[in-house]
Amino acid sequence: MYKQGSTIRRDLLHTLAILKATKADFEIIPVIDGELDNSFTEAKKVKDPRIHVVGYQTNHGKGYAVRYGFSHASGDVIGFKDAGEDLKSKALPLMLAQFEFKQADVVIGSKRHPDSKVDYPLYRKILSWGYQQFTRFLFGLNVTDTQVGMKLYRRTVLENVLPRLLVKQFAFDIEILAVAYHLGYRKIYEAPVEIDLFAAGSSINVGNMMRVIGNMLLDTMAVFYRLKVLHYYDDASKRKWRFDPELNFRINIG
Repeated sequence: MYKQGSTIRRDLLHTLAILKATKADFEIIPVIDGELDNSFTEAKKVKDPRIHVVGYQTNHGKGYAVRYGFSHASGDVIGFKDAGEDLKSKALPLMLAQFEFKQADVVIGSKRHPDSKVDYPLYRKILSWGYQQFTRFLFGLNVTDTQVGMKLYRRTVLENVLPRLLVKQFAFDIEILAVAYHLGYRKIYEAPVEIDLFAAGSSINVGNMMRVIGNMLLDTMAVFYRLKVLHYYDDASKRKWRFDPELNFRINIG
């Protein structure tokens, strides 16, 4: 979460209720991506032994935050959901059921799934569609949407993929999917989601949006270069991987 102090309690309580109804063993690890507001204090107000709030003082970006949460996770199926009320937690039970039924490597939320309910600006739909065509051309991923902030991974996939990754901000989603696909994890399935940016009261700064798009494209091209030209992600390049001790994936915690 990044500056979600006003919504995080409702978000956590809703997600907690949704996961309780699945009857599965679970934990929720809210990650405070920079102590810039009262998000940490508000998250700690939700009292449940399955909620473990973690974080750090300086904002590092989504990719870093997700990997930081992964490093604290102990389950066999590990996922993430962007904080905020625009992306609804009610999609999680179906994603979990699909993950189990199909013995998936990865299940990703998709705005373009025929059963998805999405309400967001037309220009964002166009930008999203264009980016998906771009990434499909570069990486051959047979999915319609890589950017929704709700995904589930098999733990063994993360154990193999995460040590190779570099992106900590803008193109984390595509890097992890492209590398997993490259390493032979082809059981990647899409699931419906519900998104309502208008209801969440999201406001968009056009200048900031263009900066993010530019950085995403640069990061995406860098992933392609490392994957297809440098072969950086291959096992033979293991000595070149840049390990961050804060993001070390903890194996066999549970």
